[in-house]
Amino acid sequence: MTTRLGIDIGGTGIKGAPVDLETGTLLTPRERILTPKPATPDAVAGVVAALAKHFDWTDSIGAAFPAVVKSGLVHTAANVDASWVETNAGEVFSRVAGVPVTVVNDADAAGLAEVKFGAAKGRMDTVVMLTLGTGIGSAVFHNAELVPNTELGHLKIRGKDAERRASEIARERDKLTWKQWAKRLNEYLVHLEALLWPDLIVIGGGISKKSEKFLPLLKTTAEIVPAKLLNEAGIVGAAIASS
Repeated sequence: MTTRLGIDIGGTGIKGAPVDLETGTLLTPRERILTPKPATPDAVAGVVAALAKHFDWTDSIGAAFPAVVKSGLVHTAANVDASWVETNAGEVFSRVAGVPVTVVNDADAAGLAEVKFGAAKGRMDTVVMLTLGTGIGSAVFHNAELVPNTELGHLKIRGKDAERRASEIARERDKLTWKQWAKRLNEYLVHLEALLWPDLIVIGGGISKKSEKFLPLLKTTAEIVPAKLLNEAGIVGAAIASS
């Protein structure tokens, strides 16, 4: 059995668990630590080190990070501290964990998990994975191949980033009913479909556990389904990326 420690770094929480890469299952209950405020490189690295210590981990680690990441280097900071920009997260995390750490965009990680083990398994057409949480993350696949670092949550809708209007945090912040929020989300999805014409849209993030409250209210050309791995997709995908 091949295992990796997957760590999912989010705007509100950082969670991790060892993953069986042959089945995509977590080998232990996940451990979750609140994201430090501010989420600076040193502060987040401290949590990564704490998770590695918690699991007594001595092998490679994969980390899903909420930003554009190329070869470990962070290029954006929409939902973490601005000091991350131009920081090599892979080097920072590897130094504190004492083992190699592969860092990838968090939505890309979730998408990798859903393509290999979840709702998009076996799909060879165009798939868009959306993670709805603090922001809106996106991952695009064609023929099961990832187009990395798409930032489709920043498409402009009514003059604002889509994630400012249609993320889960926006629903909570604006005290929207499910129907009101679904209307905003559907407006975003219509715009997205006009650009990419996906065949399948997978909705992930913590809100995927409540998909029955809003998916029936959405009207898309593409098939739209909740993520099968729910909020564990980021952990599993991070582990996949490190293998």
